Amino acid sequence: MSLNPRIFREYDIRGVADRDLDDELVTSLGIAIAERVLATHPVSSRPRVAVGRDARLTSPRLRDALVRGLGLGGCDLADIGECPTPVLYFASHHRGTEGAVMLTGSHNPGEDNGFKVLIGPTTIHGAEIAALRDAITGRGNRPPRGGLATVDHVDVLPAYLDRAEESLRLGDRRPRVVVDAGNGAGGPAAVALYRRLGFDVVPLHCEPDGRFPNHHPDPTVPENLADLRRVVAETGAEVGLALDGDADRLGAIDGRGRILWGDQLMILFGQAILEEEGPGVRFVGEVKCSQAMYDELARAGGHAEMWKVGHSLIKARMKETGAALAGEMSGHLFFAHRWLGFDDGIYAGARLLEILSRSNRSLAALADELPVMVNTPEIRVDCPDEVKFAVVAKVTAAMRADRDVASVVDIDGVRARFAAGWGLVRASNTQPALVMRCEATDDAELARIVARLEGAIAAARQEMESDR
Repeated sequence: MSLNPRIFREYDIRGVADRDLDDELVTSLGIAIAERVLATHPVSSRPRVAVGRDARLTSPRLRDALVRGLGLGGCDLADIGECPTPVLYFASHHRGTEGAVMLTGSHNPGEDNGFKVLIGPTTIHGAEIAALRDAITGRGNRPPRGGLATVDHVDVLPAYLDRAEESLRLGDRRPRVVVDAGNGAGGPAAVALYRRLGFDVVPLHCEPDGRFPNHHPDPTVPENLADLRRVVAETGAEVGLALDGDADRLGAIDGRGRILWGDQLMILFGQAILEEEGPGVRFVGEVKCSQAMYDELARAGGHAEMWKVGHSLIKARMKETGAALAGEMSGHLFFAHRWLGFDDGIYAGARLLEILSRSNRSLAALADELPVMVNTPEIRVDCPDEVKFAVVAKVTAAMRADRDVASVVDIDGVRARFAAGWGLVRASNTQPALVMRCEATDDAELARIVARLEGAIAAARQEMESDR
């Protein structure tokens, strides 16, 4: 068995399937997950773990190896089959399983694959994922406690669709919507739900195909929305919805082809929730989100907290604070308000359609009312893993000492607020890189903030080199 320690990441376990995820390793991972389930949820009979897989070509092989390991570790299985990640999350709630594992490469290239792991209802991250790695490497020749798993094949999609429909409060309007699933696992469920709700749905790349023959399944990259823009224009649709490979993230464009990013969708969703529930509702965003999101939700009567990047971390913070809604720039959107609190691009799309159904204004008209800021995309700066956190620490100190910096947030890297905008530097949790993102009132101010942060990074790197 070969083990690449880099596949054990902050939020999940992921690598190139045919290089990093051989059958022996995946079976060992299944044993480690099962033993963790048994330790956390001791029961007299064998606990059950729900397993789902996305449409990637390697997913069936990995599923078989994982199921063998889960059985050897002492668990039985509820096999959800090929499904989007939100349906697997739903299954863990609906079936009351003691754990769940989703096999998915998410928005990564088709040759990648991996595992999102739930122990009980909680998606594990950080130290808990590292503990699975350590359990595999430290196991030695100790025999597993179980045997062959009992596997029940379960179709939970009908229950998912029922529950989603019951939670929605639609108005009278049904605008046309184009859905681009990027040939990921979410297309059939999304189309089924939106048509069930009465919308005129135009499917685009909604047939699951693990080769992703039309475009990469990542709606945060504008180039991947070219087909969606074209079909929205050709069909006169009011909205285009895009899903990533496992449909736990949502992208959206309006009828003019403009992208609405995750923090802009958070404003629309948050305003609708506050209109329904009244002031005082709590929300959670992350350090890359626009300051406009925090300001607009506060202006509408809500309380929006800034938190760390990462779907597992955001989800955990949301539960801790009792927030009604949480979201990331990447399109992970978590509704506890009338839903179950996990990131679900399909359901988030339905909530956007709900807003439109209750308004006589188009999505483009609603987007026109959103604050306009100038910002950068994510800027990745190569930086070795062994020094990237130390570089961020030095940049944090420099920002605290800078008299032009009004405030510093350091919960995840450093976010420095200036008079006309803000800049973020954080260490990537998944790559040997620093991540920068900046926002300002105009291009000139944005350029100044970017230059200030780039200078601080260069100074930190130079100081560390001279200390060697």
